Amino acid sequence: MNYILLVINILLLVSGQMLWKTGMAHLSPVGLHTILHVVKSPYIIGGGLIYVLATGIWLYLLTRMPFSIAYPFQSLAYVLGIFIGFALFKETVTPIQWAGAAVIVFGVYLIAR
Repeated sequence: MNYILLVINILLLVSGQMLWKTGMAHLSPVGLHTILHVVKSPYIIGGGLIYVLATGIWLYLLTRMPFSIAYPFQSLAYVLGIFIGFALFKETVTPIQWAGAAVIVFGVYLIAR
């Protein structure tokens, strides 16, 4: 159950970042008025609320799992971020970045064993 919650936590973290990325893409160049738009943006607010939920799950997990396993597991969010950047935001991902993602996954595998 803890690992399921850990995966949910990672998915929430990446979802919050996706909403923030989308929200910031809808804004004009940075200025004083931009701050007001950021504060009122449903994307930014939604991302923040998702982060609050993810933090609640994380605090729960810290009481149930060894920190030395749970925290490195969070690095899978970077890997998911690469996939989301590629698939959703149409970003270019280099072979070196894919290799780095594979190294992260392998590292988490070794830690979780």
